[in-house]
Amino acid sequence: MTESVKQAVLKLQKAEFVYVIASLCTRMPYVECDSETYDDQILLYFEEEDAKREAKKLIGKKIPVKLVKMGNPAILPFLVNLFPMGVNCVVINCGAGECVAAQLSEIVRRPQDTNLPEGKIRVENPELHLTAIYFTQELKRMPEPQDREELQELHEEMISHFQKGKYLIAAKEEDNGIPLLRQTNGDLFHPLFTDVQEFQKFCAINKNEKFKPGIIEAKNIVKILAPNAKGVALNPMGVNVQLQMKRK
Repeated sequence: MTESVKQAVLKLQKAEFVYVIASLCTRMPYVECDSETYDDQILLYFEEEDAKREAKKLIGKKIPVKLVKMGNPAILPFLVNLFPMGVNCVVINCGAGECVAAQLSEIVRRPQDTNLPEGKIRVENPELHLTAIYFTQELKRMPEPQDREELQELHEEMISHFQKGKYLIAAKEEDNGIPLLRQTNGDLFHPLFTDVQEFQKFCAINKNEKFKPGIIEAKNIVKILAPNAKGVALNPMGVNVQLQMKRK
């Protein structure tokens, strides 16, 4: 770890507030890929004015973003939750004074699988989640995405990752029923989650019903589809990518 990274991490630990640039397309931190290092990174600031200046630049490029002010108690959980998103780098104060790019593993240490309770496994799909973030950011940032070829490549990569994964489903505690979500066009999709954080977001929004998580492999999802379901909505409180499937 370089001295500049050490100082940035110390300042981060003591900061009363930080400002994160979030995507309006995904309702999550805005993620970009560095053109030189290929790091998948988020943008974080200590000063609001610096964050506003960078957000204005992105909006000028037709990238819809907003600022999220985060108090100190929430900073550590926020950083830990970047791991299942596939983010590996935090860029601090980009475009404002000394810009520091710190690897996520230099800032926080993620819990090890060996520390999980007996019989529990970690369900995460960082490659899929990251690709879905890039796909959604590009798809929704303007009425007609300019680079259709790039969008198609992201979609194909996303499907490739999806077919290899294990996911969380939400089952009603009272009868094990799997909920359906109605999209704006009336289509119905079952919610599906890449990790426990996304599942918890869903439960927090739907407080009137009690849900328990279940684990399912991608190849088995078609077996649990309701007759009127078009497929699954991946992380509906985040990227909300609808994947159409046909019931066997």
